[in-house]
Amino acid sequence: MIDEDIQNYAEIYTSNESEVLSELRAKTFGEREDKSMLSGFYQGRLLAMLSKMIQPKRILEIGTYMGYSALCLAEGLARGGKIITLDMQSETHEIARSFWAKSDLNDKIDGRLGDATEIIPTLDEIFDLVFIDADKPNYENYYDLVFPKMRIGGIILADNVLWSGKVLDAETNNDESTIALCKFNEKVRADKRISNILFAVRDGLMVIRKEKE
Repeated sequence: MIDEDIQNYAEIYTSNESEVLSELRAKTFGEREDKSMLSGFYQGRLLAMLSKMIQPKRILEIGTYMGYSALCLAEGLARGGKIITLDMQSETHEIARSFWAKSDLNDKIDGRLGDATEIIPTLDEIFDLVFIDADKPNYENYYDLVFPKMRIGGIILADNVLWSGKVLDAETNNDESTIALCKFNEKVRADKRISNILFAVRDGLMVIRKEKE
């Protein structure tokens, strides 16, 4: 979204990630064709910083992938806190678990396999922070499912909402994911219960604060 030299400069003057995160990121970018799904260093540090600022007791992540973002978000958990992270891919889930086990945050991460639209209604939790980073056509559904389980002042983060700029022209880029993200962004803008800001970071990060029920 910005000049590459500026991005590199920003990363140089950003705190380092842990050795476990660095190893996981190297594995992902070195071995996987779907590596673009990883949050990456800069956004990962942003997720960690936001979590540290909020100091959540309960985090919900929808879309685990390699477990990188779960580790980043877990950095800010309050004492006794936990993150529940949901995914449907058993192969990447096992890789995620293997890296969590190398971290001192392992006991704070509760990874679950299954359909998030079915799991979320069963969660008896009030969340301080939710990160949505899964299948784009379900973003609106995830938003509706988690909203009643958020405390007032809680934060929802939604990734990829700029979708490589495709949302600027949904008539031309009329694939299912682009249309779904355009509808999601409009839904957020129209919601009088929240305040929000769309960060032009990486592929777009929507930050939503629940102001009232």
